[in-house]
Amino acid sequence: MQQVKIFKGIENDVSSLEQEVNRWIRQSGAKIISITGNIAPQSDSGTSTSGALGGGHFAASDVLLIVLYEPAP
Repeated sequence: MQQVKIFKGIENDVSSLEQEVNRWIRQSGAKIISITGNIAPQSDSGTSTSGALGGGHFAASDVLLIVLYEPAP
């Protein structure tokens, strides 16, 4: 029976998210069917001093990974 596992991380720490997912795959022995990802940009509520596009500061984006898998027998 197929199941879903969701992982959430932040853009500036993608390597930790990769490590977490890879560790889970190794430990669970799951058969991975697919992995889908999404990044949701976040902007800082602070005001840009230049007023121009791209002149502001941006917060790290949220990264979401959805893993479709079959559990190990």
